[in-house]
Amino acid sequence: MKYLKQGSLIVVTSLIILSGCGSSSKVDHKIDRQALVSRHNPHLDAIDWQSPFTVGNGQFAFTADVTGFQSLATSYFNQGTPLETKARWAWHSRPNPQNYSLQDVAKSYDAYGQKVDFPTNMDSAAGQWLRQNPHDLPLARISLNYKGRPIQVDQLTAINQSLDLWQGRLNSQYQIDSTAVEVETIAANQSDTLAFKLQSDLIAKQQLSIKLAFPRGYDLAKKNTPDLDWHEDQQHTTQLKQSDHHSALFYRQIDDEQHWVKLQWQGKATLSQLKDHQFQLQLLQGDSSAQVFAFTVQFSQSKDALPDNNNFSQVADSAKQAWQTFWNSGAAIDFSGSTAPQANELERRIVLSQYLMAIQERAAIPAQETGLTSSSWYGKFHTEMSWWHSAHWAMWGRAQQTQKVLDWYVAHLDIAQKTAHQRGLQGARWSKMVGPDGRESPGGNPLIIWNQPQPIDLAELVYQSQPNSTILQRYAQLVDQTAQGLSSMLMWEQEKQRYSLNPPIWIAQEHYDVTESKNPSFELAYWRTALLTAQQWRQRQGLQPNPLWQKQIDKLAELPQKDDKYVAIETIPDTFDNIDSRNDHPAMIATWGLLADERVNLKTMRNTLDAVMHSWDFETRIWGWDYPMIAMTANKLGQPQTAVDALLMDAHNNHYAVNGHCPQKKVGLPVYLPANGALLAAVARMATTNTKQPTLGFPDNGQWQVKAEGFLAP
Repeated sequence: MKYLKQGSLIVVTSLIILSGCGSSSKVDHKIDRQALVSRHNPHLDAIDWQSPFTVGNGQFAFTADVTGFQSLATSYFNQGTPLETKARWAWHSRPNPQNYSLQDVAKSYDAYGQKVDFPTNMDSAAGQWLRQNPHDLPLARISLNYKGRPIQVDQLTAINQSLDLWQGRLNSQYQIDSTAVEVETIAANQSDTLAFKLQSDLIAKQQLSIKLAFPRGYDLAKKNTPDLDWHEDQQHTTQLKQSDHHSALFYRQIDDEQHWVKLQWQGKATLSQLKDHQFQLQLLQGDSSAQVFAFTVQFSQSKDALPDNNNFSQVADSAKQAWQTFWNSGAAIDFSGSTAPQANELERRIVLSQYLMAIQERAAIPAQETGLTSSSWYGKFHTEMSWWHSAHWAMWGRAQQTQKVLDWYVAHLDIAQKTAHQRGLQGARWSKMVGPDGRESPGGNPLIIWNQPQPIDLAELVYQSQPNSTILQRYAQLVDQTAQGLSSMLMWEQEKQRYSLNPPIWIAQEHYDVTESKNPSFELAYWRTALLTAQQWRQRQGLQPNPLWQKQIDKLAELPQKDDKYVAIETIPDTFDNIDSRNDHPAMIATWGLLADERVNLKTMRNTLDAVMHSWDFETRIWGWDYPMIAMTANKLGQPQTAVDALLMDAHNNHYAVNGHCPQKKVGLPVYLPANGALLAAVARMATTNTKQPTLGFPDNGQWQVKAEGFLAP
């Protein structure tokens, strides 16, 4: 096998990179990408409450049931996954008559050698308002009615639904009371537009209608997967501003948020208002003898941004072109020809994860953990999830998507600097749970620290994919200020002649007392890795190494261990003695896998990985990204079968539905996109391991055939 390396992209087999990296790169493909993608088109022949299908463009998405609409939304919500229409720009805040601020929820801690206020009191009225606001806004429910009434489950037969990943098109076929209905559902690429095309004899019989319903928002009494709020009709506005024979324009205002909705149709129909925020488009006749009725629904914050003409064919053509460009760009991995029992399922998860991240995680505002499917933690971005959300883009040759989250960090650097100053630190300190305004949310969130190094790590991935002065200039201040913050959080211990991470810390494994948590292993390794990277960035800019950073790198506390295994934390080293300490994230193994701390003793890490695989509590509390994290460590230790076993472990929170989502059922999350992003990152690491071996980082046992191209070399 031959491989070539150009810049930072590695291309396995005899492939040639002709230009650049990312979605614009031209690759002489060895892999038949259309065949690879299309063989994993998800299909349903019955209702699967866990697997509605979604179409979207990265900042806007629509999740549909088997009718191609959101006709059975109540049943899906009660039994599986919500059906929602969401845009990442759609946020609102309830009124704040008390003018609550973070000072109202502050609690004093001993930190960094002084008294420091952290906004950790989330149970007060102020704490709840500050956690819940701003929050994401569901846009509309679009459903198909039959004979003027909601469709009932028992009226549907002959269900045949499939998602064409190559074209971004949802095809839904079924019968209503024995009459065939066919629906195509597509999301536009360049605008937040949905396009629908119906074909049925029920159109001529005037028995089908489209219902548009606009909610107040979410029921904020529930932070994860709340239902839509259909009450408080007087608390929001829906105005029909314009209407003619083929279009209607609606104005929406909810608290401090406003946007426009434009409905356009081809065929004969009449629009009527059912209630204050509900409208019905009664289909009278299609535009052909085949009884085809097509319409589009456009959402925009600006009335001027709504195009005059945006019909089904235009949306379909734009989506098809965009999706083929997406799939033909960046990296790909192909296991066809493999006889390994795990190969097809792993390939399915990989393809569907790429699709899900593409439709839900390409907005300027970083994604929440449930993306654009449902609401979690009031829609807010968790910065400790940045790596899982965004690293895979660069690793798969699509670094321009990783840059979006880095640009968000740059835009909010002043807020992070202010937070650092308030806590007696230098540089920038990043808040954990934030909305589009960047303001911190109360709770334990402000005591989490493993989010702090991630902007540096992501910036380095982007630089490795595009090693030029433009990238350095764009993110140099972000890297420097983040490193200054990391440095100032380290405390010198004269007696032990070392730098330590002292309490209060809420470590990655989230069940230790924050006032007793000193020197967690993963965080120590991340600090060292990030400061080393920041020194490299200084060197690339022609600057001298920062002497304090270098001293901290050299004198940083050792990774805690006990009985020849790495443990979670120095002050409570009971990881493998106490079963209650063996749930949640086994983050101590991430020091050699996700990271590459050169201080790691490989024998000790092998012992640790073995102990995790055989004695970790995978049932009580563990998350979908933990399995790929384990796989990365196994891969770096040269254990490919263990890596594959971890990725496909039949365990809690590691089951991937027909639609590719990985639900976290015990915490009430029907989808969890950090799992999909972590899976892609782990596969990228495996695809760039042992590049002189035919199976790369996958088992060399005669059962795997692996083709890979376009991945970022580690």
